[in-house]
Amino acid sequence: MAHILIVDDEAAFAQGIAEYLRIKGHSAAVAETLSDARKQLDQKTPAVVLLDLMLPDGSGLELFDAFEKHPPRKIIIITGHSGVKSIIGAMAGDGVMYMKKPIEPRDLEGILNALGEDATVGDDAEPGTAHFGLLLGDSPVMHALYKAMRQVSVTNSTVLIQGESGTGKELVAEALHRLSGREGRFIPVNCGGLTKDLISSQLFGHEKGSFTGADQRHVGFFERADKGTLFLDEITEMPLEMQTHLLRVLETGKVLRLGSERELPVNSRLLTATNRDPAKAVREGQLREDLYFRLRVFPLVLPPLRERTGDVTLMAERFLADLNAQNGTHKCFSAKALKKLEQHTWPGNVRELKHTVHRAYILSDQEMVEMPERFDEDLPGGIEGLSVGRSIADVERDLIFTTLKHFHGDKNAAATTLGISLKTLYNRLKTYESDQ
Repeated sequence: MAHILIVDDEAAFAQGIAEYLRIKGHSAAVAETLSDARKQLDQKTPAVVLLDLMLPDGSGLELFDAFEKHPPRKIIIITGHSGVKSIIGAMAGDGVMYMKKPIEPRDLEGILNALGEDATVGDDAEPGTAHFGLLLGDSPVMHALYKAMRQVSVTNSTVLIQGESGTGKELVAEALHRLSGREGRFIPVNCGGLTKDLISSQLFGHEKGSFTGADQRHVGFFERADKGTLFLDEITEMPLEMQTHLLRVLETGKVLRLGSERELPVNSRLLTATNRDPAKAVREGQLREDLYFRLRVFPLVLPPLRERTGDVTLMAERFLADLNAQNGTHKCFSAKALKKLEQHTWPGNVRELKHTVHRAYILSDQEMVEMPERFDEDLPGGIEGLSVGRSIADVERDLIFTTLKHFHGDKNAAATTLGISLKTLYNRLKTYESDQ
């Protein structure tokens, strides 16, 4: 793993980040001044430096002379000033990235992993890496995916991400955003969860008074993602009439708020995803052909977990390690449990694996984690199943309530496991309440 030097005079922030990095297996050192940082650099050259620019004894930029003697593989400038990148410009070179405070640990981990071999190969690391952004996998098909992601991440091309439910399409989109170096935010949007009557306002915004209930101006997703990345998941669920407007935005780089006569330029990169065959969606009239060709400038196809040789054990052990770190435990899989995990076909892909590991962790009273004979046998309650005479609506209702019961009413976990948006789950529950 990487050795990381954190140069920041906010002690609580720096120590918190350092502790998080150590939990994740990295080594970390903290320096609160330029003087301390130079001493740390003399002791050990870090693979990565997290550098604040405003320090008690000068600017963090003064360390760049020291970096020539002890060159880190990557420098991540952390700052509360969004304009710092334009101020520094090309002076720092390709080895510098930027993060704006406050930093979320998950975002930092994603960037460190996305640096790939550059961040992990060092005196204390083994060559090669099984990480890419927030993705984890060391199989040949995943390394082929990582290579394609590296190639397209530095461009502004639209990307269509295809893959079965649970394969990690949003993680791929977020990794592409992190690698792109774009200053703006990563805005994920599930098209299946957008309100049909308000989808234009949600995407493009509206002016005050443009329709009944529009009490104030609303900034849409495209504007929120300005200088960043907009990720539209389940793109085939977008109404056809709205696809026309989306195509116009892609061609002009401008949005028109509802109720406005003036188009606004936006600089947001668009990434889209679907778990369906987009060509089939075009044939069935659910996706415009011209939009399809515009979106698939660079298609990425995510492999299902059953095709990722060796990744099941790797990922299961990582998920278990995370649970151990969160709860202060030291549980591990038995050889029999790992064999069962490898033999399962994983129709729900990585999402199913993660929840299976979590469930087995909770049910294990000992440090040795075992797997049930059937992966679904420990689900509470009983679903009558697909017996003749039952309607699809009844089976769906039972499945939703059983999943909610299993997760003790946690709607976010239930929606993720069911492969639906949280909004869809709420709509279903509201329908069930009105039927009573």
